[in-house]
This record gives sequence, C-alpha cells and structure tokens, in this order.
Amino acid sequence: MAETTRTDRELEKREQTKRPARWSPPQLLPDPTPEEGYVYRWIRLSLLGNDDPTNISSKLREGWEPVKAADHPEIFTDAVTDARFKDNIIVGGLMLCKAPEELVQERSEYYQQLTESQMRSVDNNLMRENDPRMPLFHERKTKVTFGSGN
Repeated sequence: MAETTRTDRELEKREQTKRPARWSPPQLLPDPTPEEGYVYRWIRLSLLGNDDPTNISSKLREGWEPVKAADHPEIFTDAVTDARFKDNIIVGGLMLCKAPEELVQERSEYYQQLTESQMRSVDNNLMRENDPRMPLFHERKTKVTFGSGN
C-alpha cells in the first residue's frame, strides 16, 4: 500500500468567507436619540407642496412641541424656508416634535374610550333592528369546550 503524505487538518487553513453586506434602502425618517419621559412624532407641515397650517396648529395645541435641531445634531435636516421653524428639525415637509409620555398616554386612552363608545352605539342600533327569527348580528362571545379525551 502506498503511503501518501497528508497534512494535518489542524494545519490546513480555510479562508473565512465573509458574507457581503446586503443593501437596504435608507430610512425615510431618521429616529432621534430617545429622551427619558418623551415620545417623538413627525408632524406634517405641508402636503403636495401646499402648507398645512391647520394640521400643525392643532398638533401644537394638543401639546406637541417642536424639537430644536441643536438638541439632535445627529439628524440631518433640509434647508428650512419657513422662518417660523428655522431652528427645528424638518425632513420632507415633516417636523419632528415631542410630547411628554403621560400626555400621549392620556390621548390614547381618550381615543380608546371614544372608539369603544362608538362601537357600543353601533351595536345598540343593530340590536334594535334585530329579529330573533333572522338575526343580523351575533354577540362577540367565545366559548371554550373540552373534548371527552376518547
């Protein structure tokens, strides 16, 4: 039997193949560095090139306050033409704003209660028109049953 010279497997070096980084589209709106106790939101200043003062004024009355560009230098901003918001962070017609977490939670609870009351109203109207012989609507109930195990 002929002997072959073999190198030990430990001595063989295998180049590690590094998987190339995959391209992904850039994020349209950058995320600001989180600040304890605040929630961030992008608010529309303009739509299709037309200013939307009604939207921005309603959001400011709700308690959202514009974020200064100096507070978040990591976010690149467009050149701002509106003198009212020249020191704020604006990207593509949207301005970065923040509000206290408590305010956002109260707002969410308000709209949740409003939604629930509207659903109750719709259900009551449907039930008023309901006839047992031909039901329009079934109650939103679930029933759990267990098999006999056979």
